[in-house]
Amino acid sequence: MTTSDRQADPGRRPAMPDPPAMSDPRARSALPALPTLAIGVSVVLWASAFVGIRILGSDVSPGALTFGRLLVGSLALGALLATKHQAWPARADWPSLIWIGVLWFAVYNVALNAAEQRIDAGTAAMLVNVAPVLLAVLAGLRLGEGFPRPLIVGSVIGFVGVVVIGLATSNAADADVWGVVLCFVAAAAYAVSVIMQKPLLARSSGLQVTWIACTVGAVVCLPFAPQLVTDLRAAGPEAAAGIVYLGLFPTAIAFTTWAYALARSDAGRLGATTYLVPPIAIGLGWLLLDEVPPVLALTGGLLCLIGVAVTRRTGRRASPDGPIAAAGAPVRAWPGRQRARATRLDP
Repeated sequence: MTTSDRQADPGRRPAMPDPPAMSDPRARSALPALPTLAIGVSVVLWASAFVGIRILGSDVSPGALTFGRLLVGSLALGALLATKHQAWPARADWPSLIWIGVLWFAVYNVALNAAEQRIDAGTAAMLVNVAPVLLAVLAGLRLGEGFPRPLIVGSVIGFVGVVVIGLATSNAADADVWGVVLCFVAAAAYAVSVIMQKPLLARSSGLQVTWIACTVGAVVCLPFAPQLVTDLRAAGPEAAAGIVYLGLFPTAIAFTTWAYALARSDAGRLGATTYLVPPIAIGLGWLLLDEVPPVLALTGGLLCLIGVAVTRRTGRRASPDGPIAAAGAPVRAWPGRQRARATRLDP
């Protein structure tokens, strides 16, 4: 199809603008900084969510808590998106968008909230952080990212750090089989959703993808609305304020900054940064809840930091779309290949 044909096709969704050429010195300096800042915001806010869920867990049931934060997130993102006047995603992208909303925003959150009521936070963090490993494998196989050595070595170090944190803070006697199963369900839902999300971000903005998925998740969780009303009446305004925080910050802001970073990074390398969530959550619990962590947990946190640092090292690799590129750098693919790859990933 020629350029004139593409311009003349009224049913064709305009492509997202290409990132600045990597040959531009200003682009080379700007591109790494903004995605790094964005994923830093996501990691810190997601870590704060663990503290918030721990506080609210005794007052609000898992499903009601999920519905409340998704409803707040959807309303906030929708209000912001209304000022952007962006075109709707192409029809072929909607199955993936719906699945992301169902799996990541609904299933993941309900499963994780329910798991934390059955097992302790340390064991939950250890089990859920199987997700970056699953994501790295799926990204290597489905997105063609391969298995660069820094990612493999750093992921192993980071996962060992999470295991150390889990052993230091867990109580195996309180473990519940269904709690373990729910953690693995949450991990799988997260990994599969990121793999489906990555191709969509080449055609739609992170804000739009996040809003649609968040809204789908809220609709799926609508049956929990009566329970939310009941729980909030009993818990009082503090619980309502906590849900508003979870909806605005760890949901609306964190998922949008994650999408921004994912559009400009390899999914596997970006997923490894979530190994920072457990040590940051421990630090926040120490600061906000006066929960003094064991020394062994601090050692595990140090290993997580080292592991993420290793995964962020850039190497040289051959790209299927062009010349040698730095690992994690945005590589412009042919539109036909992007469409074909997206088709394979649609459920």
